[in-house]
Order: sequence, then structure tokens, then C-alpha cells
Amino acid sequence: MSFLPINKSEMKRLGWDRPDFVFVTGDAYVDHPSFGTAIISRVLESRGYKVAIIAQPDWKQEDSIKVFGEPRLGFLVNAGNMDSMVNHYTVSKKRRNADAYTPGGVPGKRPDYATIVYCNLIKRAYKNSPIIIGGIEASLRRMAHYDYWSDKLKKSILIDSGADLLSYGMGEHSIVEIADALDSGLSVKDITFVAGTVYKTRDVEHVYDAIMLPSYDEVAQDTITYAKSFKVQYENTDPFSAKPLIECYGEKRYIVQNPPAKPLSTQEMDDIYELPYMRTYHPSYEKLGGVPAIEEIRFSLTSNRGCFGGCSFCALTFHQGRIVQCRSHESLIKEAKLMTEDPQFKGYIHDVGGPTADFRSPSCAKQLRVGVCKDKQCLYPAPCKNMKADHSDYISLLRKLRALPKVKKVFIRSGIRFDYVLADKDDTFMKELCKYHISGQLRVAPEHVADKVLRLMGKPEHAIYQRFSKQFEKTNQALGMKQYLVPYLMSSHPGSGLDEAIALAESIRDLGYMPEQVQDFYPTPSTISTCMYYTGLDPRNMESVYVTKNPHEKAMQRALIQYKRPENYDLVKEALLKAGRSDLIGFGKECLILPRKIQKEQKSYSNHKKQEKDAKINTQKRKTRRNVHKKKK
Repeated sequence: MSFLPINKSEMKRLGWDRPDFVFVTGDAYVDHPSFGTAIISRVLESRGYKVAIIAQPDWKQEDSIKVFGEPRLGFLVNAGNMDSMVNHYTVSKKRRNADAYTPGGVPGKRPDYATIVYCNLIKRAYKNSPIIIGGIEASLRRMAHYDYWSDKLKKSILIDSGADLLSYGMGEHSIVEIADALDSGLSVKDITFVAGTVYKTRDVEHVYDAIMLPSYDEVAQDTITYAKSFKVQYENTDPFSAKPLIECYGEKRYIVQNPPAKPLSTQEMDDIYELPYMRTYHPSYEKLGGVPAIEEIRFSLTSNRGCFGGCSFCALTFHQGRIVQCRSHESLIKEAKLMTEDPQFKGYIHDVGGPTADFRSPSCAKQLRVGVCKDKQCLYPAPCKNMKADHSDYISLLRKLRALPKVKKVFIRSGIRFDYVLADKDDTFMKELCKYHISGQLRVAPEHVADKVLRLMGKPEHAIYQRFSKQFEKTNQALGMKQYLVPYLMSSHPGSGLDEAIALAESIRDLGYMPEQVQDFYPTPSTISTCMYYTGLDPRNMESVYVTKNPHEKAMQRALIQYKRPENYDLVKEALLKAGRSDLIGFGKECLILPRKIQKEQKSYSNHKKQEKDAKINTQKRKTRRNVHKKKK
């Protein structure tokens, strides 16, 4: 086994004159199955294709794209494991100070809108070479989409990049079909038949049984039209029921989205994850400090894909789909045994999961025959009567992993759906989760407490989380363990005003828990929540939704969740007064903050007591030093 070549000398050592494909990526080259670049390149290699990697090229230098010359079949391009704009900017649009996917964590090694920039660079160097784009950035920007960072509706990335073809979703099926078509001599412009792809055309008469979406000009001019178009796109993300979608750009210029690729079988998943990955970053990065992202996944197992959870702010429906696909126990145990042979393995498997850890099969039997329901969710607003809530397979897998030699503990960190846990009539999973798979804390994602906001999020009502919390506490008491829930909470999601943010703060007060971190809602491309943020409408029913875009109100909502922090006092007080909730400023147990004068006096008193305590400690230290000095004499 060896890494794929990242420079010409490595390519020559393999005896290649030139590669079939050159893969240009915004991440450093990490040959691990948690990285899309590694999976796609190894899948192609398994089919006999030669793939070379250009990782994080200098986009200001045309020569950086000419490392291997022009490939025989074409260029593959992605921005990396994250959308480049999410990678670069916080929700407040400030530059991040680190990049976990770059050697040494150094920021700024990829451009904004990386897929577009890389494609334009290739086009300048090799005008006629086919370009196929993919990855999360391309996948979620495949049709007209709202772009938070420029605050406008952007065209399909296929238009702005100048690429020839877009592979959306996870891509293993489509990339092999594309490669075989190119290898057979077919022009990239004639590859219009592959599921899971988007292409450009001047003529749509050949597109069978398609849905014509509103044109780009129409959706760019009218948010209502965009919301309606988005709903149609959302309803056509299932490989069994989706129809081709067509979006027009000007005079006889069309983007055509083929239906998604079929889900992978268990055998296909096993085969993909058992390809000869080196399971780490390229050795050339060692002297630069390595690639930080590997530490999160080095000793974790990906057991599934897809999610039927249906959270509105999550892009999984558009990318991986709602049909859960799983690896076999044998494949996962084989990978776990391989991990235990790593000299750095300390006995802990950090995670066994995927988008949602405890999903190990499609939610109901009919999904693999006719697809998921267009107008219903599996868990929201309540579990569907056809959904099979069953943790027995996951429990069996975890037991086998725990029994492996050299394994001390198996953690679950990728998240569980607490409403799915409650829907399972057998409480064995809850017991074993508490006993074996957490260490003091379990992170869960209720996100909010206001049912109005939770409905818009596609999350269960707050009473369900309260039930889970009680069951968790009861289970730990029975086991004689003290463990706690750590809830993920989100501020400023569409539908959340100051009243809802205050309700969340009151719930936090009653729990006696102060969150260390709070996530402001981040409008990323192609989610229902982002559509709400842009249009002020819920695309599912076209009802109006309150949306705050004002940075100051967003800051107030965020401060309310961490109302005890002194630096948040002014924002919390302003929010309470603005919402007519001055009753929460005072001395009662129900109050969030003290009046300002008392707050200052309390702070002054606290500082005085701290100074007194420090003075006593310093006096004791001086006495100790004198005693030591006397003994030495």
C-alpha cells in the first residue's frame, strides 16, 4: 500500500507517464475514509484508474495546477470536506483563525468559493480538459441557492465554475459511471444519463418526465417563487421517486438535475471502507505539524450514512439523503482490529456512528422499494406508525466491539436521536448507553424549548426531551452512576424572537446549567431553515416566519442563553426590557439578573473577597518559604 502521488516524482516512482484523473482539493491530502477525496480516488483506483492529487494548490499561480500536466480523462474538483465559506467564516462573518484540514491548522490555504476558483484556474491552463466537480460545496450549490456570505441568490455552481459536470451526494456510483463513459471515448458533454449528476444543456427535449422549475431570473426577483421552487427540489431528493429537475438560465441555457443515485448496499459500503487507505495524512505534512482533522476521526468508525431525522437546519437530506445505509458488523470489527494495531491507540474507540449514531436501518421496510414519503417525516412531529424503532442491531455491534482485545471503552459521540430512543419499547439501549458508552456526560441536541421554534426546526416538542431527560436520570440512578446531559442549543433560528429566547433562558435557569458554547443559527446552502431565513416563509406550507437578521438582536438572543456571564449583562438587560420582562430583573429565584447597582456592588464585594483570599494565600506562601529557609540553615 502507498499514498496516491501528490507530485511528479511520486508519480514517476509508480511508473506512470500521466494520470487518468487529477483530483484538485481544498483540503490537505488525508488518505482516510472520512475524507471524500480519499474515498472517490480509492474507488477509482479499485476500477483500474490512475488518480493523482493536487491538494490546496496556490490559486494565484497557474503553474500550481500543472503539476502532472493534462490528465488523460479529466480533472476532479472539490472544496474539501466543508463548504469553503463555512470553513473560512464564523456566523458573524469573521475570519476563523484556524483550519483543521490544513497542515499545522494554518488558515488561508484555500480561496473563498474554492470550487469555482479551482475550476477557473484549470480552464485557463487546460481549456478543453473535462472538469467534474463534487463534494459538499458543489452538492449543496447545484441549483440556484441563497448565499449567506454575499447575501444574495447565486446561480448553480455549475454555471459560475464553468465545470462540465457535477456529481452530487456521496458520489461513488456516479463517479465510476462517469469515468467509464469518458474512458469509452464519450464526450463529457454527452454524459447526461448518470443518476446523481447535474449537467448543462441548450436543449431539454430529450429530458423525460422532468419538472421545469422557475427560471433563475424568476427566483432571483421574487422570494415567494424561490420558496416554491425550493419545496419542489426538497420533494425530489429520493432516488426512487424523484424526477429530473430543469432550471433555466437566460436564452436556451439549462441546468438539468438527474434523480439521485441509488443508496449503497451493505456489501458496497463494506467494499468502499475496506479499500487500501493509509488511514493518515501524507508524510510530507509531518514537518508542518500534521493535519489536525485526523485526530477527531483516527479512532472512530463510520457505521452508517443518511438520516431520516429531518432537521430543517441540516443539509443531509440534500446530500446523503433520508435512506439509511449501513456497514456490516464484520466490516466494522475488521476496521476496529486494524485500529488496535496502531501504536497510538490507547484502548478507546472514540465513536461508532454517522449522521445519527443509533440509526442502523431504513426507518421502514417500504423505503427500499418506493422511497421515502414526500409529504411526511419519519420522526416529526411524532414518530410515524410505520417506523421501526429498534436498537438491537446497534446493541449487538457495540457488544462485539467492547469485547475486542485491547479495547477498553467504546464511546458514542456522533449523536443520538433521543425521540428515536424513546420510541423503542425495549430500554436495553438506554441502559447500555449509560453503563458503557459515555463518560460522565452525554451530548444531545434538543436545540430549543419553545415548541413554535422546534416545529420550524423539525424537532420533537420540548416535552419529549423532558421525558428523555427523566429516563436518562432514572437509568443512571438504577446503575448507581452520576452522569449528565449536555444539551446543544441554538439561538436566532427562524421563528425565534426575544420571547422565545427568554423562554430558553428561563429553562436554562431551571436546569441550573450554563452552556459553555452556543450555536447561532448559520444559514448554509440548501437547507429548509436557510430558505426560511432568506424568504421569511416556511417552504413546506408557505406560512410566514419571523426571522431576525439584525446583528444586535442576534447578539441579545445569544447573550440570553449565557445570561450569567458578566460581559452579557447589558445585552440581557436590554433584551428583557425590550420584551417587557423586567420581572426577570431582581432578587427572586426566578430572576435572570440583578439590578445594575446591586450587580456592581456584588461584583465589587466579590473582587474584595477574592483580594482577601489571595492575600491570605500569599502570606501562607511567604511563611512556608521562611520555614524552608530556616530548615536549610
